[in-house]
Amino acid sequence: MRVLIVDDERNIRLSLQKYLILEHIDAESVENGEGAIAYLAQEPFDAVIVDLKLPSMSGQAVLEWIQAQGIPVPVIMISAHGQIPDAVQALQAGAKDYLVKPFDPAELVIKLRALVETQNAEKAPWKSALIGAAPVMERLSGQIDKLAATNVTVLLTGESGTGKEVAAREIHRRSAQANEPFVAVNIGGIHEGLIESELFGHEKGAFTGALTRKPGLFELAGKGCLFLDEIGEMPLPIQVKLLRVLQERKIRRLGGLKDIPLTARIVSATNRDLEAMVREGRFREDLYYRINVFRIELPPLRERREDIPLLADHLLKDLASRLGRPKPKLSPDAMEKLCAYAYPGNIRELENLLERALIYGDGRNIRGEDLGFPDPPSVEKQERPAFVERPCLAAQETVALGYLEELEREAIRAALVRCQGNRTKAAQELGISRKTILNKIRTYGLSS
Repeated sequence: MRVLIVDDERNIRLSLQKYLILEHIDAESVENGEGAIAYLAQEPFDAVIVDLKLPSMSGQAVLEWIQAQGIPVPVIMISAHGQIPDAVQALQAGAKDYLVKPFDPAELVIKLRALVETQNAEKAPWKSALIGAAPVMERLSGQIDKLAATNVTVLLTGESGTGKEVAAREIHRRSAQANEPFVAVNIGGIHEGLIESELFGHEKGAFTGALTRKPGLFELAGKGCLFLDEIGEMPLPIQVKLLRVLQERKIRRLGGLKDIPLTARIVSATNRDLEAMVREGRFREDLYYRINVFRIELPPLRERREDIPLLADHLLKDLASRLGRPKPKLSPDAMEKLCAYAYPGNIRELENLLERALIYGDGRNIRGEDLGFPDPPSVEKQERPAFVERPCLAAQETVALGYLEELEREAIRAALVRCQGNRTKAAQELGISRKTILNKIRTYGLSS
């Protein structure tokens, strides 16, 4: 995503640019409307953030110029004044949203991503993100179609790497609220002391360090969808508060005095056995029944092996595009090995295997030896591996443990590089908890 920021206040402009870059959003900034027009006339952008009050040429004039030129870019108007007539006029002129300074940059990022996803969906013909033609995937698609027509609470279960967030996004995309925000949060990636503030928000002065009001993720989801990944990691005190929210369909910010209606659909996901956690007293039974109104089990990749060629082709296309390389061809022996492997890490592990092969291969072809694992026995002789939380540790006896440890080490190292050393984000990308990735970083000597 590439965003243009237009604001005459240097500190705001540069701070916002740095924040977006940390969120892996390519951002450029200019100080006036004339500079914005010069940029937009020559370079493509996915979104524009423009201040309403600019010297010489106003943000309103920039918006009108964009409309007159027919440039298909969504515009978010920002202003320090917050006058209702200004907001109405900007929205009537074609702005997609209006934010009053000071605003929460996290809220802006969510709005940006929702706008760009909507824009891209309108440009391209609709295509399901669920890759696969196996009978189990056809049933899954049918379930999602039925769910999308309702606002029912959904629980997605399955092993790590099976695509639970993809399924959650697909439920949202097929719903009548597809143009509303999709907000995803990994509960296991948030420090326990911050979860309540992140979910419910807080008022200024609610606690030490609360210098401004902050809307929570329930609010930011609006009429869209809030995806609670790794809900099994939620502490018991927060489970009590979440249960109350689901029962009353209301939220209250920390330090707040009034209730705010909850309008978003709640989709939860876990790779844990919640029923066992309920029996052990680690997960509330009443909350379990609240989130488990409709349950979908995501199948492991070993149970839909006929989809591996389709998935490999899709992933290779995406990986090659990200790395700026031509898409390589998979040799017959490489495809045979891919289809025979058990994938304890499921689709995420398949992606890691292909990424390594793409990097270490000759760039034109991927051979069996480029994948790095020994010839496995036939599918019929492979035993179903026991389910574990960490994707690359459940090796079968027929696969060398040393290879799997190296594969896991490389996957963690690559995730840390992609996330610029941010361990929480790397854990979220890998589908593991922050505690797990910290232990693995120490084990594999990746702290540097």
